[in-house]
Order: sequence, then structure tokens, then C-alpha cells
Amino acid sequence: MINTLRGTRGMAVAPHSLASQSALAVLREGGNAIEAMIAAAATIAVVYPHMNSIGGDSFWLLHVPGEAPGANDACGAAAGLASRAWYAERGHLNTIPHRGGVAANTVAGTISGWGAAHQLSRKALGGRLPLTRLLEDAIHYARHGIPVTVSQSSLTAVKMGELQLQPGFAETFLVNGGPPAAGSRFVQTGLADTLERIAGAGTADFYRGELAQSMAEDLARVDSPVSARDLAAHRVQLVDPLTLQHSAGTVHNMTPPTQGVVSLLILGILDVLDIGVVPQGSADYVHLCVEATKQAFRVRDRYVTDPRYMKVNAQSLLVPEHVNELARQIDRRRAAPWGGKTQAGDTIWMGVIDGAGRAVSFIQSIYHEFGSGIVLPASGVNWQNRGCSFSLDAAALNALEPGRKPFHTLNPALARLSDGRTVVYGTMGGDGQPQTQCAIFTRAIAHGLPPQAAISAPRWLLGRTWGQTSESLKLESRFDAGVVRELSERGHDVEIIGAYDETVGHAGMIIRHADGVLEGGADPRSDGAVAAY
Repeated sequence: MINTLRGTRGMAVAPHSLASQSALAVLREGGNAIEAMIAAAATIAVVYPHMNSIGGDSFWLLHVPGEAPGANDACGAAAGLASRAWYAERGHLNTIPHRGGVAANTVAGTISGWGAAHQLSRKALGGRLPLTRLLEDAIHYARHGIPVTVSQSSLTAVKMGELQLQPGFAETFLVNGGPPAAGSRFVQTGLADTLERIAGAGTADFYRGELAQSMAEDLARVDSPVSARDLAAHRVQLVDPLTLQHSAGTVHNMTPPTQGVVSLLILGILDVLDIGVVPQGSADYVHLCVEATKQAFRVRDRYVTDPRYMKVNAQSLLVPEHVNELARQIDRRRAAPWGGKTQAGDTIWMGVIDGAGRAVSFIQSIYHEFGSGIVLPASGVNWQNRGCSFSLDAAALNALEPGRKPFHTLNPALARLSDGRTVVYGTMGGDGQPQTQCAIFTRAIAHGLPPQAAISAPRWLLGRTWGQTSESLKLESRFDAGVVRELSERGHDVEIIGAYDETVGHAGMIIRHADGVLEGGADPRSDGAVAAY
């Protein structure tokens, strides 16, 4: 049994312990939650390279006590050349390939998110730590090496066949032609040099400096449509997060193009169904959570895309009348048909709350494991493939258009509860993200489980996540046999997976109580840890 950890002066949680420790070191030096998260974001990009990269996107939810939460959308748009005609010229008429330069068709926004957060920290919170300090751990780990995790080693082995011929992949991620052994030292010299340059020259160099020009030239060589002009045009968007009025308080999540509205809808539906009186872990509990997920996914698949192309305002989908109507459509005894196609994805979520109660919920991604698979030779940047989620059908909800933002599975969560608690929580895992958020939030808030118990308890997944193609209802093998049997009898297509299977995500949660006490949990399915003092 892993106990929930507690602290009073600051806490960080990440799916890799070194990232948590980077954040904690900054907090101990007097840094605030934003500065701590920048340090964690840089470190996690180095120590969990199969899950995220500085060549990807990120989203931030930020809260200062007494103020309304804010959010940073650091998601890159499709390149100016990325049109259906451009793909047709290359023989791609129906779908965008998942790998290679043609899959690297959107700007990588995450570094701009670091920069915007750093500016906000200085202007609004009196932050004083320079980027040279905040990226210090990441630079060291990239230059001198990290111990390879089992997750990185095993995933490299699984994906090596489809990735080893992509430009730069073998030179960067393979050792003597094979996956690096778990526990061996893994060095990323090119990435170290790039992080060092960003630390010294500033994050703008990634978009409008010598680094941007170098990356644009390397992208062109692998037939990516992303140009120097696209990089220069990119800007972070500061937005107001979505809000759900819940019986426990106010829950926030990210705006489109993310599926944050899905996570909030699931919680809203379950609140209407009074999930708190349903025994946690029972067949009734799992059934209602899964059925609420189906309702929310159908709303997403009808409406959610780049907000400039949406026909409804995402906040309007969270009004009580709409949430109540979705709840009424759920049969408590029978599973609704499920023919939906869920999204795969890969990412990391991390949370920080400092001693003053300032909270950050953060998520960073390259979409599929190792993104597009290409690694730019001059900079060592592994570029994302988020834009392969675009459709080449002009009539599709997520149709490819130059300058359009792709649909994102990413969605960091934050809650301000009526009893004075502040909660940051989230997970990786494509369409598993809203489902795991549902599990840990309802268990911790509706049922009162400590964060670690809420995270460690057996979880489920409807559909697929990274590395999966099956659309079944996957249940970890620790569920009681009677629960599995009853779910099958209700019409769920049940599949049993591992006892602690990372298919269901790498979750984390921090709760700050009204008296300032912090408690948090990290996922035993990951290499993560809670760090506090």
C-alpha cells in the first residue's frame, strides 16, 4: 500500500520522479509554482522522451488564490503549406500518415508556453529565477545522461519497426541498432545544446531566431510543410478556462481545441446521477462512469474542434439543462451501443502547488509515442505528429486547413471546491484522459478517498489509447470477478488487461486544504513520484 504524501510548503507530482524533484528544488529556492513547473516541463522532456518533447504542444491551467483561473494555449497550428492539395501531390488522398516529415505538419508550441508562463511569473508573481536556472536540470540530464526507464525501453522495442527508418530516430533513440536497456545511461547531446541555447537566448529563439532558422531548414529536408514563416507567426493564446458548476464546487478545464469539455461533461453527468452514493469500484459505479463517457464523447464528436470553426460555444455545452438532458439518456442497467472511434495519444501531465496556494495543472505532448519519429539533426528536436489527426475530407469536423489548430486530446484539470480545497489533477493517455480524470476525481472528491488511493485503485478504459486499436471496455485485472461478470451481462464488451496497466494512463493529483496542508498521489503505473516539503 502506498500512502498519500503530505506537505505544507510546496508539492509537485509528475510521471517521472526526476521531474518532480526538479520542481521541488525550485520551490525550495523560493521559486513559485509557475517557475517550478517550467523546470519540471524541461526535465520531463528529457527523462521521458517517448512521451513528450520540446517539439510538441502544451496547455497550462493557472490559479492564484482570490483570482479567477487562467489558461495558456501553447498549441501550434497547421503549416501554411499543409493543405489537402499539398498531400494529394504526395499521393495522400484519404489520410495523413502518422510518421515522417509529412506527419510533422504543425508548429510545436510548448516552448512558447514556457516563455509565456515565465513572463507571467515575473510580472504577476514576482518570480526571479532565470531560464538558465529553470532549465539547469534538463540540460544536465540531456548532456550527461539519464537512467532509461522500463517504459522507454519497452516502448522503443514495440515501435522500433515503424520508426527506425525515420530521419534521425535511430541515431537518437536506438543503441547499437536496438532499444536502450532499462537502467542504462541515455545521452541526448543535441537536445542539451538546444536547451542551453533556449535558456540563454530565450524561448523566442525557437520561433524567430537562429534556432528557428536551423529547425526550418531541417524540417524542409524531411519534407515537412512547417516553414520559418510558420514558426515566426506562432503565438501563445491566453484564454479563460471552461467552468463546470459542480455540487462540490467549481471545476475547470481547457478550452477547445482540447477535449476539456468532455472531462467536465462526464463529471457533470455523474454529479446529476449522484455518483457519491454509488459504491466506489462496484459494477454500478463503473457502468455509470462508462455510460457518461459515451454521452460526452458523442457531444465531442459532433462539436469540438478549433474554436474558430465551432458552431457552438463550448461553455454553452456545460449549462445545467444540457448536462441534465445527457444524464437522462443513461440507462442504469444496460450499456448503450458503442460504435465510436476513440483517439490514440501520448503525453504527460504534471501538477504543482506552492506554499502560497498558487496552483498549476500542466500537460505536454507529442501525440503518438515519439511523435512523427523524425529528429532534427542540428537541434536534436523530436517533432510531434499532432496534425495527423486532421482529416483530408473537407466536410469533416476536424478538416485540414492551413493555419487551423488540430483537435487535442490534452486537457489539464483544476478544481476550486466549496470547502476551500484546491485540486490539480490529470493524466496521459489519449481518450483515456477524461476517463481517468473521472475515476480519480469521483473517488477523491465524491467518495473521499485519499489521492493516492484514488489513483492506485483499479481503472478502466473505453476504447483505445496509445498503442491500442481495440474499442472494448478494458478493465484492470484487480477488479472483482463479480464486477466483471455483471458489466458483461449489462452489455459491455469487456477485456481484461494487466493489474497495473499503463494503458489506463499515468495519473496524478494534488489537493491543498483550506488550512494550507497539501496531499498528493502519483501513479504506480508510471515512474512518477510526489515531491513535497
